[in-house]
Amino acid sequence: MTKTDDIIESLVGDLKPVPRHALRRRLALGIAPALGLSLLLMLVILGLRVDMHEALVLPVFWIKSAYNALIAAAALLAAHRLSRPDGSKGRFFGLLAIIFAAMAAVAAIQLTMAPAADYRVLILGSSALHCPLLIFAFALPVYAGAVWALRRAAPVDLNLTGFVAGIAAGAAGAWVYSWFCTENGMPFVLIWYSIGILLTGAFGALTGPRLLRW
Repeated sequence: MTKTDDIIESLVGDLKPVPRHALRRRLALGIAPALGLSLLLMLVILGLRVDMHEALVLPVFWIKSAYNALIAAAALLAAHRLSRPDGSKGRFFGLLAIIFAAMAAVAAIQLTMAPAADYRVLILGSSALHCPLLIFAFALPVYAGAVWALRRAAPVDLNLTGFVAGIAAGAAGAWVYSWFCTENGMPFVLIWYSIGILLTGAFGALTGPRLLRW
């Protein structure tokens, strides 16, 4: 063996193969407890919506929940792909556009069927100003959990990975917040929930290069 071979052997001799699906398990380990913490904080600070029994039988409640859950799932899958050096965003932005367009269609139908006097309530509700900020607050634990998991990976585009992780966290925070929020206007959800999710995504894009550097 040459001297170069000896050096290579010394570098790789103690390496152990990474278990299959190790990053998926780490993401689950980072995000699941963080999501639980966000739920606990929501319950302690705000509590469930006062009309929860009635809300559970309303289609608009489950549409709102599904909107956030689908965005979170799509973003989490994209973050997993981006965590590898050869990874890419895949069809994330296309899926995001489809989910947003479907929600926009539901919002438009609701507006069409409602009297003009209800437009203001359906669009602004009574919590438009603080809704995005509360979503951002409940998203922070989930974003911290995602960062904890992704720091052991090797993403190349740190801005994009941070943005996508932020979108996943923002949608998770919005899902948590939806269990308190009494707004039933789909235009409200489309606008103000989306702003809260994008706010967390922007935070991820800004902090990703620093927090995800490897």
